[in-house]
Amino acid sequence: MLAWLGEAMKPPLRSFASEAQAELQALVTRRRQRVNRLTAAQNRWSGLRSTAQADVEAHRDWLRARLKQLDAQIEAQISQCRSWTAKHTRLQSVPGSGKIVAATLRALLPALGQRSTAKSSTLVGVAPLNRDSGQRQGKRTILGGRAAVRQMLDMATLIAVRHNPIIQAFYPRLLDRGNPTKVALVACMHKLLTMLNAMLKTDTAWPPPQPPDAQPAVQPASPA
Repeated sequence: MLAWLGEAMKPPLRSFASEAQAELQALVTRRRQRVNRLTAAQNRWSGLRSTAQADVEAHRDWLRARLKQLDAQIEAQISQCRSWTAKHTRLQSVPGSGKIVAATLRALLPALGQRSTAKSSTLVGVAPLNRDSGQRQGKRTILGGRAAVRQMLDMATLIAVRHNPIIQAFYPRLLDRGNPTKVALVACMHKLLTMLNAMLKTDTAWPPPQPPDAQPAVQPASPA
């Protein structure tokens, strides 16, 4: 049945991730797991006393040291490829996108800059999707996507709202139109991803060009 489906649909051929790309993905994923464990340790520490707190604190120190080692390994992995280094530097030039955000995009969204904004937004899960049925028009929402990338993009957006001049001007306009805070932040995430995608696609530095597909086709979506 899969062979029949392939014959009928003729999907485009896609190459497997290279060994270097797979290694970078593994390092970024492992770092995220360590961050989750550090957060859990910090939450446990507040409910303990004396000796138990000291034990948890020692574990937190070990986790922090391991995170620094992973950060160094990620930087070393990216520096092995000249094109990766150039893209990594370009992504970091955007206010709100730091080393970890850039590394996550490089590892878990390698097609960024090679596809349209609509496709990249759908991959991340910040594309507004309709929920219409017959003549009923439902709310536009965001669904699915790569959660790890979306989480990093969410953190980058919170910083960009304060320090990125384009997002800083865009966010209050959305609020003035009556959009709820979460809806406005999702729209800002979409806009930030649009800028990052355009910069890599056109090989330009910050500030980015505004491509024809920079604006969402529908109104900003509410988070699912």
